[in-house]
Amino acid sequence: MKIFERERLVIKSLESVDKRYFAELFTDPKILELIPQKAFTENQVIERFHKNLNLKVSDLSNQKCDCGIFEKGNAAMIGLALFLINEHGEQELGYRFRSEYWGKGYGTETTKEMLEYYFQHLRVNKVIADVNLVNTGSVKILDKFMKLVSEYYNENDNCTDRRYELERKNWLENF
Repeated sequence: MKIFERERLVIKSLESVDKRYFAELFTDPKILELIPQKAFTENQVIERFHKNLNLKVSDLSNQKCDCGIFEKGNAAMIGLALFLINEHGEQELGYRFRSEYWGKGYGTETTKEMLEYYFQHLRVNKVIADVNLVNTGSVKILDKFMKLVSEYYNENDNCTDRRYELERKNWLENF
């Protein structure tokens, strides 16, 4: 199922051929260092991957969903668009890319399109995003689109996080 398509990227549900790159996004130390997150075991990768096969559009607003990000004309998945629900039941956006695709503007493009999708198609009223402060690329992206609401020490991940939010009414006024 295709979620959305833009000039350079396609965001769609995962297919069995995407498993190799999906696993990389949950096990590569270079990627995980910035999140931060411990590497998944093989069983954790398999479980999460299978949970995200055959998603329906309705799943995006009521459960955590991992969707593949693809460059047009490239069959290899380059990243994940994460439609999340946080511990407070709030809609949260996330993304991650294979390291060879960093610095190409894909994070900015993905964030903008995910926000549009949340507000225009899923009709949510607010979206939040959390980022590790040392992940300067993602901090810059979220600063462009969302409002910083807090900065706090995350004991679970042993890092300082920033929380951003954007309300639908502000998105409609500014974009």
